[in-house]
Amino acid sequence: MQLFQDKSLMGTCDRDKEGEFMTEALGHQAISKVSRRLLPFIALLYFVNYVDRINLGFAALTMNKDLGLSAYVYGLGAGIFFFGYFIFEVPSNLILERVGARLWIARIMLTWGLISTGMAFVTGDTSFIIMRFLLGVAEAGFFPGMILYLTYWYPAPYRARVIAGFMVAIPVSIVIGAPLSTTILGLDGLLGLKGWQWLFIIEGVPAVILSAAVLFFMTDRPAHAKWLTVAERDWLEGTLQRRSMRLTDLSIFFVRSPTHECLLCRLSTFVSRLPATERFIFCRRSSKGSVSPISRRDS
Repeated sequence: MQLFQDKSLMGTCDRDKEGEFMTEALGHQAISKVSRRLLPFIALLYFVNYVDRINLGFAALTMNKDLGLSAYVYGLGAGIFFFGYFIFEVPSNLILERVGARLWIARIMLTWGLISTGMAFVTGDTSFIIMRFLLGVAEAGFFPGMILYLTYWYPAPYRARVIAGFMVAIPVSIVIGAPLSTTILGLDGLLGLKGWQWLFIIEGVPAVILSAAVLFFMTDRPAHAKWLTVAERDWLEGTLQRRSMRLTDLSIFFVRSPTHECLLCRLSTFVSRLPATERFIFCRRSSKGSVSPISRRDS
């Protein structure tokens, strides 16, 4: 009798191992398919974004003299871009979450491409500063929006590698963008336009074109991905949902000696050690709404 029970237990373990192996293989298959479809395209978008970001420095080689821009005005225009970007970055990502990544990223690229192209037609200090501010507003939320979009598709164990691959576009854009920009400046006089004007036009148009490609190529969520099988969609959604639930179940109690007043807040990142007078206790909600510790107190 004991022998039969042992054999039954061994058979159950073998089936469990086989199921885990099949699930792992399905996960790798789904992640590979997502990476082949989305990652090169997203890296291309960021490449275009960064080339457009650095072209002002190359345009300044001749633009400042043609427009009579002082060093102060040029510096103000270069910096005011980031004021617009900073002010509208969070609202932009809130809208992205509401309307969907596909539509909002396409909107970002369309408006930034049009304004970047419009930089070719600035005529002086005021128009230069206004256009630079509007460009920052238009681009606001693009980079954090892309990072947020990647979290819709990749479970946590994959994200570091994926984001690293995505950000390879930065050095590539500098390596390619620098000689490309100086070559375009050589078009000075073509069709009556200055070289710096051609620079803004040629490097702004790809963003407009790619904004249309975003609508057809990007998918908001795994549930809408017809290019994945049903099993792959289910695995992605289930894995992402389980990890999301684990995060929302975690909380931190902030304990300040000697009053021991507690402040409950959400845990989203690992918290490093604080001074001896302050300590963090990681907790989770129990099924009855009480809180129980899940990690040791710092001594």
